[in-house]
Amino acid sequence: MAKFTVTLKDPDGPYEDISKAARDSLPDGLDDGEADDLTVSRADDLREFASRWLKYGEYVTIEFDTDAGTATVLEAK
Repeated sequence: MAKFTVTLKDPDGPYEDISKAARDSLPDGLDDGEADDLTVSRADDLREFASRWLKYGEYVTIEFDTDAGTATVLEAK
């Protein structure tokens, strides 16, 4: 049948979800200052990784292929 793409924009979701993932990855026993610093550092690393697929940190494009029955997140351009 067809291939088509859909671009979605969510300015808050990726930022908040990446921040939560960074916080959730912290080891126990850190004081508040250490936890804050490590959260920021890890969130920056995660955002850099996700930038391969998230344009400007908020746009994601999905390609749908009705013949293959698949949906694929495309790399950001």
